[in-house]
Amino acid sequence: MNLEELFSQYKEESIKGRYLTLNEIEPLLEKLNTNNQVKVIGHSVLEQPIYSYQIGTGETRIYLWSQMHGNESTTTKALFDFINVLNSGSEFAAKMLAAFTFYCIPILNPDGAKLYTRVNANEIDLNRDSQDLTQPESKVLRAVFEEFKPHFCFNLHDQRTIFGAGDTGKPATVSFLAPSYNEEREVNENRLKAINLIAGLNDVLQQYIPGQVGRFDDSFNINCIGDTFQYLGVPTILFEAGHYPGDYDREITRKFLFFSLISSFKLISENDLVDNRNCDYLNISQNKVVFYDFMYKNIKINYDGIEIITNFVAQYREELIENKIHFNAYIVEAGELENYFGHYEYDAEGAAYSDDYDNFPKTNQRADFYLNKNVKFVNGLIKS
Repeated sequence: MNLEELFSQYKEESIKGRYLTLNEIEPLLEKLNTNNQVKVIGHSVLEQPIYSYQIGTGETRIYLWSQMHGNESTTTKALFDFINVLNSGSEFAAKMLAAFTFYCIPILNPDGAKLYTRVNANEIDLNRDSQDLTQPESKVLRAVFEEFKPHFCFNLHDQRTIFGAGDTGKPATVSFLAPSYNEEREVNENRLKAINLIAGLNDVLQQYIPGQVGRFDDSFNINCIGDTFQYLGVPTILFEAGHYPGDYDREITRKFLFFSLISSFKLISENDLVDNRNCDYLNISQNKVVFYDFMYKNIKINYDGIEIITNFVAQYREELIENKIHFNAYIVEAGELENYFGHYEYDAEGAAYSDDYDNFPKTNQRADFYLNKNVKFVNGLIKS
């Protein structure tokens, strides 16, 4: 199976970028609703509909949800790409639909999606509400779990650009986790199924993004939905869409999430999860906070009247302005910053820093500055 060709053929071209709301997906759901496969299964705090889409007649039930955090849209895009494959009429699609029943919630948190926030309209992180179930969105997710009785759960998220694959200097473009089901982080039969699946996905992705697959920390938190569902006996896999160099719209990462979804169900349908691959899983580099969006090295600055050579870093803030996401770079720290990397790195070789303020790279200041008064940086990048 040529995954590149498959993605090129079935990518849903009508959705792109980071800002993805019900306005973009409702036309897609309407088009998919040929036989009452789309339903409104609840409403958000602000009374926005929460949609489900179900397809397939197979015995193995798969539960997938995305945008539990409203500003994490990459996996939603990949989910619709995958749904296009299921509706393609191909031999592969027929095999998948005969083997599986897929139950998808493409945007669990429509209010957060609209506001481009992690939390819902009550400022609650839905991924910390799996026990108390204080929010309507959390109640919907849990009610479907109890009624649908899935054999596998796919918890689809995005992660920030700060994460690297260990200390390798490579970004964690795609990361996974088989959540723990108890404080001891033991491995039982159900968790092992998730572990084996992730090991298989890593085998696939290493062919495309070698060294850029990460593994999340598995500390147990029963308030997290993945830990709860794993505790309740259902193999659960956390997917995290991360950064690929230069891909701030996450259109390249989207492709690797699509590869992961396709490969997941190929592996499960072929019953290729019977071995104990815990060692392979643990050998995946653990996610580590080692990146900034911008790193400027060997900068000469005036510090309390003394000239020193140092480094500083800046980070994008994703700011929603007039229904568009703007990536605005702000300085976050200055110092040696050993063992950190920048997605964009610039060696000033001792050039002097200046700006339109106090000629010092201050925290929370926009990354607009000069080097030797003749090289101008605007929003973190050299202005040509």
